[in-house]
Amino acid sequence: MRIEMELEKLGLTLPEPPKPAGFYVGATVANGFAFSAGQGPSVKGEIRYRGKVGRDLTVEEGFDAARISVLNCLAQFKAVLGDLDKIERIVKVTGFVNSADGFRNQPTVLNGASELLLKLWGENGKHARAAVAVSVEGWIPVEIEVIAKVRE
Repeated sequence: MRIEMELEKLGLTLPEPPKPAGFYVGATVANGFAFSAGQGPSVKGEIRYRGKVGRDLTVEEGFDAARISVLNCLAQFKAVLGDLDKIERIVKVTGFVNSADGFRNQPTVLNGASELLLKLWGENGKHARAAVAVSVEGWIPVEIEVIAKVRE
């Protein structure tokens, strides 16, 4: 429960894992790794932010959307692992940022996710990352996937 205690110190709470929107699971474990499905910035079943970063939303709002999205990834991990302390290290974060034409600050937006993981796992929170610009009208601004190494 150390990770959840760290969340509390940061003034954050682990949400209930969002229900998948299709025929898939929120997270799965295979060969010592946990994989989250893509998670967006939903809070209690409601999408917190919509639109394109750099047009409809500021970088700061995108940053917050990434933080909420990664919290949902952690909620999915807790649902399959039972305890976030079973995560040894964060391996990779992939982030899709719904971006306005010409917007180039996807890495800054995804720092909302990466910063939280570093605060929670310290050195073991350092991870590889991909920041991908996408363009989808009227949809969520950020979707995050996480791969984590599970303790044996």
